[in-house]
Amino acid sequence: MGTAYQPVTEELRRWIVAQTDAGCRPDDIVAAMMASGWGAAVASAALERALLDHLAAQSGALPVQAVATPLPALQRGAARVHAGGREVDVLTSLELPCVVVFGQLLSDDECTGLMALAAPRLARSETVDNATGGTEVNVARTSDGMFFERGEAPLIERIEQRIAELLHWPVDHGEGLQVLRYRPGAEYRPHHDYFDPVHPGTERILQRGGQRVASVVMYLNTPEGGGATTFPDVGLEVWPVRGNAVFFSYDRPHPSTRTLHGGAPVTAGEKWVATKWLRQGVFT
Repeated sequence: MGTAYQPVTEELRRWIVAQTDAGCRPDDIVAAMMASGWGAAVASAALERALLDHLAAQSGALPVQAVATPLPALQRGAARVHAGGREVDVLTSLELPCVVVFGQLLSDDECTGLMALAAPRLARSETVDNATGGTEVNVARTSDGMFFERGEAPLIERIEQRIAELLHWPVDHGEGLQVLRYRPGAEYRPHHDYFDPVHPGTERILQRGGQRVASVVMYLNTPEGGGATTFPDVGLEVWPVRGNAVFFSYDRPHPSTRTLHGGAPVTAGEKWVATKWLRQGVFT
């Protein structure tokens, strides 16, 4: 299991800037953070982001402000959490990016049930059209997919409630579950899940609940080969195992969150996933 998650808070960012303004060397700031329990890579990344934001503010190029995000209550050393009437394993976690891999978030029956409900409604997956805020077929995403309405069926409602309890985030602050099927060769090239403010269609999208702030990708089967969820910025690969899930959050719509991720090509068999995106506010 990885280390317990420690959020990079605004208070920490102010402390980093204050130490820098006082003449402390970056190496000494990182050493002080490590002495308080931070990993070296996370401490260095937090230092870098805090100072870049500070420099941008001084130059008048204000950065996108950080917001509150969903956060699982992980106790240091705890290998299991309780949510929605189910014991969920904590397999690993990172601090920056905020990534947690959960084991057996879904039961075998729940995985089978989701695939059965989704199968008749699958169609070629689409992505957000950044110019209009609508959707379009994109060569970067070669899967079949569909969306459930929130609470559409008892199974959907049960899973959504479990996620809400696990991440301490209201059910109505989430989009409906999306189920995807990747056939051999299908992939989703690296991308961010947040809506980039520079695109003209983003303003329209944000009217339905604000910005996305977290993602939960649940694996409904174990493919015969390939299909890992990759995080290129940090060299992380999460292998798709039936019932497991990967959670990651992003406190601002900016690459500094290091949440660039993709679905590696499936090399044998099929990969089925269910994705839950969480929003800042009530999603309508």
